[in-house]
Amino acid sequence: MSCSTEVELDMSVQSPNKNLTVGFNVSDNGEPYYMVKFKNKVIIDTSFVGFDFQNMSSLRSNLMLIETNISEFNESWQMPWGEQIDVANIYNELNIKLQETSELKRKINVVFRVYDDGIGFRYEFPEQDNWDEALIANEHTEFNLTEDYKTFWIPGDWDIYEHLYSTTKLSEIDAISYIERTNLAQSYIPENAVNTPVTMVGADGTHLSFHEAALRDYSGMTLKVDTENLNLKSQLVGSENRQAKVVTKLPFNTPWRTIQITDNAPALIESNLIVNLNEPNKLGDVSWFKPMKYTGVWWEMHLGKSSWDYGMEMIDGKWVDTGKAHGRHGATTENVKRFIDFSSQNNIKGVLVEGWNTGWERWIGFEDREGVFDFVTTYPDYDLDEVTSYAREKGVEIIMHHETSAATETYEKQQDTAYALMQKYGMHSVKSGYVGRILPKGEYHHGQYMVNQYNNAAIKAANYEVAVNAHEPIKATGLRRTYPNIISREGLRGQEFNAWSQDGGNPPEHLPIVAFTRMLAGPIDFTPGIFNIKFDEYKTENQVNTTLAQQLALYVVIYSPIQMAADLVEHYEANPEPLQFIRDVGVDWETSKVLNGEVGDYVTIARKEKGTGNWFVGGITDENARTISISFDFLEADQDYEVTVYRDGINAHWNDNPLDITIEKLEIDNSSTINFNLAEGGGLAISLIKK
Repeated sequence: MSCSTEVELDMSVQSPNKNLTVGFNVSDNGEPYYMVKFKNKVIIDTSFVGFDFQNMSSLRSNLMLIETNISEFNESWQMPWGEQIDVANIYNELNIKLQETSELKRKINVVFRVYDDGIGFRYEFPEQDNWDEALIANEHTEFNLTEDYKTFWIPGDWDIYEHLYSTTKLSEIDAISYIERTNLAQSYIPENAVNTPVTMVGADGTHLSFHEAALRDYSGMTLKVDTENLNLKSQLVGSENRQAKVVTKLPFNTPWRTIQITDNAPALIESNLIVNLNEPNKLGDVSWFKPMKYTGVWWEMHLGKSSWDYGMEMIDGKWVDTGKAHGRHGATTENVKRFIDFSSQNNIKGVLVEGWNTGWERWIGFEDREGVFDFVTTYPDYDLDEVTSYAREKGVEIIMHHETSAATETYEKQQDTAYALMQKYGMHSVKSGYVGRILPKGEYHHGQYMVNQYNNAAIKAANYEVAVNAHEPIKATGLRRTYPNIISREGLRGQEFNAWSQDGGNPPEHLPIVAFTRMLAGPIDFTPGIFNIKFDEYKTENQVNTTLAQQLALYVVIYSPIQMAADLVEHYEANPEPLQFIRDVGVDWETSKVLNGEVGDYVTIARKEKGTGNWFVGGITDENARTISISFDFLEADQDYEVTVYRDGINAHWNDNPLDITIEKLEIDNSSTINFNLAEGGGLAISLIKK
């Protein structure tokens, strides 16, 4: 199918600033298609849309226009927590109603919202006679690109997002090759497709990022790549248990298909397109969740210092040494109290405890994992009453951990009891995990079944005043606006890969790519703050591939309302001067500004802390040393600040000398412009505390 780009589109809508234009039309065969222009240049050429169904004919042709409507929308709303307080939500909308000309006369609407920073469009299936259930075999949404863009991508894996990013031309994407080199057992990459967000940079500086918003009761979308024709096409994640990729009742709306479109890289990060396309807050007051920094029993397990499991087995109701006892269990009352003491002394309000509950002896490697974990029963060396009481006295909150081992039915049955336990002890945050292949067999992490699992778990948690930080999750799509207890998630190759990956961990370019790809989707629980970069006492073959200064900068650059000080207590106590930045840095922001950056190379971000007026700046670079210039014109005029700069030392290098750091006091006000040198794999962190 094809249509000439010279066809005059009957229906179009522009962004408020007139830079973006979306046009829509129906071909002579009744095939709906759209086009997108940015500053009078065609960005998305003639691209067709439609659906295939399992139990009825496709809805891709024989459609006629019934009605169109163009409207304007302008509001401002406030984030209860986030990168900023006030969010402008301004767009022009084109609503197109279509109906089949054939006997079924099915109806479908296509709705476009056009913002200054991009577009979102979705399909709406209204209530109608003789059609009450849709069994969607696939969705056909095309993105017909007009340039062979430089593309930053990970493969369209149905189970994980934990891949390193590749940087290639669009025409050179080869996701299939990942099947042979991934070392993650649950990885499944069935075709040459990419996961979203996928970000592209054009020759003229046009920046695009493709993703989706408001993903609920639907399958996650990958984008199948036609490298010859420079075409992307929606490819929904499926299931081995049913032919249809989505099963849903009418009426329903699909998620929004989104394209962020800017003429520079920093504007991608500053865009609020994804959250704006979600419905307003349905939970009301969520002040029971407090953004926080946290420490915890976690990194030590990845280093091999301690273990998640207790090392003994329960037989006939008694713990028995069956020859597996190792004495290295991490989640002991004594060890957790140590983290509580350290956190209390260093302006850190949370402590995560992993490995506290029974089941870790059999949590992975077993085919039948249903019934393995108990989310209310502690190991005998962990006293929940004592720990929570002690934490409360110290002004620290225990963060719960629920590793489900992807045994969804077990977790569903125990959720109410587990959340009620948290409520009893005043715990308001849980880190959930879904490691391994999904049970029931045949489902994938990113399919409709699991989309509903993740979302329903968070919605239920809100009833108990519990906020959810999901690991091995479905992608973030801005639902944090609708359900603000969805606070953060993993969904990328995280810090732990530096501790146990066999391929060298995350390279220096990883996070300068992540900031312009994964972070566009939403908050990231990346777990920064590793001070012992080499950790040779535990693993001589592994390390973190950044400088110490970059580990500090990540508290500002990689956004989350919860930020872990991930290293061991003893490593922080041995380095009190850089630790001061972690003590000082905020986690909840009044405003954020991206000062400079290029995708995959470097980025510098300034954030103003909510309630204090203090500013914090973080800058990171890839494997290349560079000099960045920072104008501090964002500071208040006639305001004095106590400024501390944490920067790479003169001999710093991510591999050769990662701990070389210079800490100094500077005089800075809103008229200052200063050049800073970043080492290879390095960074810069600045605290500007109001006097």
